[in-house]
Amino acid sequence: MSHKVINDLVVKAAQGKPTPSVPVWFMRQAGRSLPEYRAVRKRGSILDTIKDPHLSAEITLQPVRRYGVDAAILYSDIIVPAFAIGFGIEVAEGKGPVVQQPFRREDDLARLRDLEPETDTSYVLETIKILTEELKVPLIGFAGAPFTVASYLIEGGPSRSYIKTKSLMRSNPTLWHKLMERLSQLAISSLGSQISAGASMYQLFDSWAGILSPAEYRAMVAPHSNAVFRALEDKNVPSIHFGVGTTGLLDQMASSGSTAVGVDDRISLEEANRLTGGKVALQGNLDPVNILIGQDIAIAESKKVLASSAKSVGYIFNLGHGVLPESDPGILKSVVDLVHDQGAAIRENAAQSQLGVQ
Repeated sequence: MSHKVINDLVVKAAQGKPTPSVPVWFMRQAGRSLPEYRAVRKRGSILDTIKDPHLSAEITLQPVRRYGVDAAILYSDIIVPAFAIGFGIEVAEGKGPVVQQPFRREDDLARLRDLEPETDTSYVLETIKILTEELKVPLIGFAGAPFTVASYLIEGGPSRSYIKTKSLMRSNPTLWHKLMERLSQLAISSLGSQISAGASMYQLFDSWAGILSPAEYRAMVAPHSNAVFRALEDKNVPSIHFGVGTTGLLDQMASSGSTAVGVDDRISLEEANRLTGGKVALQGNLDPVNILIGQDIAIAESKKVLASSAKSVGYIFNLGHGVLPESDPGILKSVVDLVHDQGAAIRENAAQSQLGVQ
């Protein structure tokens, strides 16, 4: 590991190794659910904040201090590499990425030059440097997977139908693959620099891959995501491959080259372990809405998630998606405490019960 990590449970679990207690962190653990985050964010836009290493480091540290989670995840955004090379993309408050001139034709490839992290995203590397001096838990770096970033660049922002993305993919597969190759290289450059700067592991977010059929994912997307993991193998750090609505893709994601797969809340972890053949560690998958319902439901459902994970050798507790802005930090802290105090015993009891049934 690149910095003095005292608690390396997340790293071991992501490598498929058993751990004495269950590690836990939350996607979007640094965000609008925290009052201390909202106070810091009053000072500027999301991208302004990301470009300020001291503010980004502070936001990254906030949930580690408050919750006692077993990992920090870098405060940044999946569109930062495209923004940094001048593609013309911003993050609108409450809306997400907005592209000034969406990707439409072959000429637009020229707008996607190579990322030079030392100059283009020096602020990200400086943030990581600050964090590695502060953290005693692993720092998770991340990037957007080629497909999800492509969908933003083509649609011009978030979409419900992905009509333009699917149209380009199906009508001009040659251009599609050229675009995906460029975006794969962006992710590789970004993640490689994060790891070199001190990130202990990374997550590749393919948030919207679940809109595709398994056949289309295999032909048009998987080769490019797999290229990212393959290119970073020599970094010797664990990796997590995450998407939403990806039940039908889990077998392919487990063969991508990542050491772990993030599972959303639409499937049990027991079923996810079956679909992935036990080849990779699993992460997930409490429904974020359970945090909003109240503490009793959140705790009861967390216990079910832990029990469902019993067959996974490497396991990281997380949500099935990001923390919702309305979430009560107190309930999230209670979930962390439950996972730390009872997680291993719940998993062991579930494993013994399953053996008894067999």
